[in-house]
Amino acid sequence: MDTGIGPSIYWDASAVLSTLVRDSHSDAALKWVQKEGLHLVSTMAYAEILAVLDRMEKERILTKVLTESALQAFAEGPWRFLTLCPAREQIDSLRGKYFLRGADFWHLSLARTLKKEIPDLILLSFNGKLTEAAKKEGFPSPL
Repeated sequence: MDTGIGPSIYWDASAVLSTLVRDSHSDAALKWVQKEGLHLVSTMAYAEILAVLDRMEKERILTKVLTESALQAFAEGPWRFLTLCPAREQIDSLRGKYFLRGADFWHLSLARTLKKEIPDLILLSFNGKLTEAAKKEGFPSPL
C-alpha cells in the first residue's frame, strides 16, 4: 500500500524508546521519526514503553519530570496506535524459527500480518534478534 506520503513503518518498543530516552540508537531513531510516512505502534509496544518508562523512574534513572516529558513526546509524536493482534496463521508459521522472546515474537507476527495489506512495510527495531528475523522474513533493512 503506497500511502503517498512516505514509508509505512511499524515501530517496536525499542525503536520508540530510542526517540524518547537518549541511547546508542537515538540518532537513527530520530532520523526515522522525522520522516513523512505512516508510523505505526501496537498496543503491545505501548504497554512495553509505559512499563520501561515507569521502571526507569522507579529506579531513579529518570526523574518524574523527564518521564512526563517522554510521555508527552510520545503522545505528540507521529505514531498511529494499532489495536490489533497478529493472525494465528502468522504466529503458527513463525513458531520455532527464530527463538525470539514473547513480545518480539508477537511484534514479528503482527508485522507479518500487516504486511499482507501493506507490502512495503518496514519493521523498525533496535533489537538485534528481531531485526535479523525480520530481514529473513523479507522486511527491508531500515538501518
